[in-house]
Amino acid sequence: MSTQDQQNSRGRPPLHIPDLHKAFLAPPGTRERIGLEVEAGVLDETTGLAAPYDGPHGMAALLQQVVQKWGGSPQRAGDVLTGAHLPDGTKLTLEHGGQLEYSSSPTDNLVTLVTAMRRTMEDLAGLAQQHGLVVVPGGNLPFNQVDTATWVPTVRGGVMRTYFAGLGPEGEGAPHIMKLSTSTQTTLDYLSEDDLASKLRVQVAASPVVAALLVNSPLYAGQLDGVLSHRCRDWLRMDPRRVGSPGPALRTPLTAEALTDWALGLPMIYRHGPSGYRLAGPQTFAHHLREGFDDGTAPDWDDWLSHLDQVYTTVRVRRTLETRAPDGPPYPHIPAVPALWTGLTYHPPSRAAAWELLRHYTPEEGNAAQRALPTDGLATRLGGDTVRDLAGHLLTLARTGLRARVQAGLEQPEVLAFLDPLDEILDTNETFAEQTARHWQTTYRNDPARYIAAHRIPPAT
Repeated sequence: MSTQDQQNSRGRPPLHIPDLHKAFLAPPGTRERIGLEVEAGVLDETTGLAAPYDGPHGMAALLQQVVQKWGGSPQRAGDVLTGAHLPDGTKLTLEHGGQLEYSSSPTDNLVTLVTAMRRTMEDLAGLAQQHGLVVVPGGNLPFNQVDTATWVPTVRGGVMRTYFAGLGPEGEGAPHIMKLSTSTQTTLDYLSEDDLASKLRVQVAASPVVAALLVNSPLYAGQLDGVLSHRCRDWLRMDPRRVGSPGPALRTPLTAEALTDWALGLPMIYRHGPSGYRLAGPQTFAHHLREGFDDGTAPDWDDWLSHLDQVYTTVRVRRTLETRAPDGPPYPHIPAVPALWTGLTYHPPSRAAAWELLRHYTPEEGNAAQRALPTDGLATRLGGDTVRDLAGHLLTLARTGLRARVQAGLEQPEVLAFLDPLDEILDTNETFAEQTARHWQTTYRNDPARYIAAHRIPPAT
């Protein structure tokens, strides 16, 4: 039965392929703003183990306290408390293993963005401290094994686990990513289809370089094993069809139609209908669009947007550009991530120069760099060049872009210092991961409590 003969589960008209392009087109009136997402572990201050979901000092109790003290509205998945929408537009959301994600409102400049993030995260650290917990950003939960972190008990999470388990070895990294990984992500805008192509190709081409520069998850279960980014390594084992680079990003021409065709060829993981979340089956979205779902209904716009949420590429396109490649840095250095992406993306001359620098590398070379960077860090090679050399060029271009924004009155002068920690990495040839590994064996004496004391977000005073 074709979708022409079906009704979707929400009683809306069935979709047609031209309708789907709208997900990749900027709405009228869009302007260039900046969004920030910071994922962090909420950990026991002594053992470093992740807080459970339940219990008087669990994540649900902490979220309840957030809503009671700060206002806003609780967010639930069925009966499960999963987050809070705060009065200023900020969102706090639980990831599948209880990691807490801060999502900013879009802002016009980096200083406003960073100031709001620090205020909320330090206030949150103060509430967590009342429960004997600390808030620690970075690239992963460093002291848990995948089996010792608890799942947030949502139906959607269970459906996803079933899907990835069914993939065998190609899905074995998914529990690690869902339960243990943390990152810092920047969301930026595009203004037209041509602007999308110009920005997306640079972000995708730069992603292996940025990820290698920012490796920061060297510990797993409190042990060093030579891996600099467990998160980036596990990401490669989370269904290869939906990770890495967005398929058409480095092709010419890059259009909304090309992105639509690529996403249509990916299988859905789950859908949400009247009976709740359920597996969508192994078929692609294109199949469901032609033939409908197995319950006799047809996909609608919400199904399409949900499908795009189930794509975990280095840059995710959904009317915005969400850069997802790097591990999260230590708390003091979080501003470096949005500063780097903003300087490269929002200054056309810097963006053009970055593309000229990176355009010669093939997608295969980019994929090889993604596979190498979890262990090689700055020594990773992209084609015949080292990431360290390329990162130096990109940092220079990003700083030029930020300086131009300062001169145009779009940023405050202090944003230029946001990039200094990345310059230090290149000057010392020591990534955040290598700094942590060195301190773990010396200053921290293999002691989680010492690690926590050094990496926790300071509570507001």
